[in-house]
Amino acid sequence: MVDKTFGEKVEGNAYYDRLGAYLICIDGDKVAVVKMPKGYFLLGGGLEGNENHMDCIKREILEETGFTANVHSYICSAEEYWLHKELGYFHPVQYYYYGELGEKIVEPVEIDHKLEWISIEDIETKMYIKAQGWAIKNFLENYRK
Repeated sequence: MVDKTFGEKVEGNAYYDRLGAYLICIDGDKVAVVKMPKGYFLLGGGLEGNENHMDCIKREILEETGFTANVHSYICSAEEYWLHKELGYFHPVQYYYYGELGEKIVEPVEIDHKLEWISIEDIETKMYIKAQGWAIKNFLENYRK
């Protein structure tokens, strides 16, 4: 079950489904994100092979930032329907978890990904994927103590 849907499915089109798992990592009034040429994204990414959510998050964060990840709890999920420039009809289904970065153990291999901590106030304007902005706000409103 998905908690929130963004966009509308256009019937009669074949969608590229992509399952992903992401970490919401908060420190004070900032959230950890990766900055890429097209915008800001939560740490994490698409599942590969038979990977589970935890393994995906840990692998992606290591590749993107060089840090280990400590995943604590599941928060929510969201899906989007949109027409992607390169992929066509795109349907990402994303699962969000709360956690923290551990220690830096290697240099990142995804050199176009830069770890940044952005202000929670800037979430709405900076996040490239609406669902990720919503997930952060959902966490702050419903789970953060």
